[in-house]
Amino acid sequence: MNKTRRLFDEDARLLDFEAEVLLCREAGEGWEIVLDQTAFFPEGGGQGGDRGILDGVRVLDTQERDGLILHQTDAPLPEGVQVHGQVDAERRMDQTQQHSGEHILSGLICTTFGCRNVGFHIGAEDVTVDFSRPLSDEELQQVEDAANACVWRNVPVRVWVPDPEELRQLAYRSKKELTGDVRIVSIPGADTCACCGTHVRSTGEVGLIKILSAIHYKGGMRLTIRCGARALRWVRQMHGEVRAVSHALSAKPHEIASAVSRLLQERDQLAYQLGAQAQKLFAVQAEAEADHPVRLVAAGGLPAPQLRKAAAQLAEGARLALVLIPRAEGGWSFALSGSGDVRPAARQLCERFGGKGGGAPDMVQGMLLGGTPETLRAALEACAL
Repeated sequence: MNKTRRLFDEDARLLDFEAEVLLCREAGEGWEIVLDQTAFFPEGGGQGGDRGILDGVRVLDTQERDGLILHQTDAPLPEGVQVHGQVDAERRMDQTQQHSGEHILSGLICTTFGCRNVGFHIGAEDVTVDFSRPLSDEELQQVEDAANACVWRNVPVRVWVPDPEELRQLAYRSKKELTGDVRIVSIPGADTCACCGTHVRSTGEVGLIKILSAIHYKGGMRLTIRCGARALRWVRQMHGEVRAVSHALSAKPHEIASAVSRLLQERDQLAYQLGAQAQKLFAVQAEAEADHPVRLVAAGGLPAPQLRKAAAQLAEGARLALVLIPRAEGGWSFALSGSGDVRPAARQLCERFGGKGGGAPDMVQGMLLGGTPETLRAALEACAL
């Protein structure tokens, strides 16, 4: 079977075309159709496959296998007929903006910092780009500024297949060694790279390039970015979040960071005061238990980090001592201490009321899913018999 003519390589703006159906076969729950020519880009190079319509039949994805471009459809088409193809324009523009924006950013990172692009994927929401070494916040801001400056200069993007002699003299990026015809994408001042994807005609069509996050990944760095309409939607969403927080805090948008800082300071101060009061209340409750060999205190408000210390204090002179702190989702956090091995008693409590715990012979800490102070005290006293 002859190779399909790749119209998307000749003109990434071409979305409507005529073609002949060369092959139609069942594949899973759908069909695979091969055409004599197509504007549907097959998944590759980190870019997703095109979707759209072939004579009323939906193209759900486009893949390339064994040299064949396969249009995965929800219905068959007769072999030998002429069909009209229509690529989903919104998806194509989105993929093209993401891919071209990534080229600009990656090319500038490579030339500016000597940092290689080692991975790239256009996801449903975000684009991830992996680099060979980490970059600082200052470096990322510098390259983001440079990338958007390239977009706003609206320079032309050239896509071509150079002859072997021209290719030998050309300095270009590539993740792997290539043979045969090599398709080159060149963006003046930003990038020259071997690439099979679709690209804008000029950088202004990318619109905006925004780095959303940067994390250390496999000894290098993974950037999450959005370009074009995706970046605009993200900015609009973040603006909405800022407005909501600004309204909730009664602070101007540029003052919300300081407002949140003050709020956290107030929270920490209140938590400190509550903890101090809880400790005083615990001391009173512990004193009331002092004459019992089996002791229990339900210490609402006691800070969780003080649970073990409280149980140790309550256990002085006692056979078993259980301290409970109510959990927000229900049940209790507990610490059980005593004069002997308290692990058997802890196991019995967990088996009866549900939960889990662990620790040393003199201290077990965990959680209980049920029980009241009264039922837990009765069960603990039964354990001590």
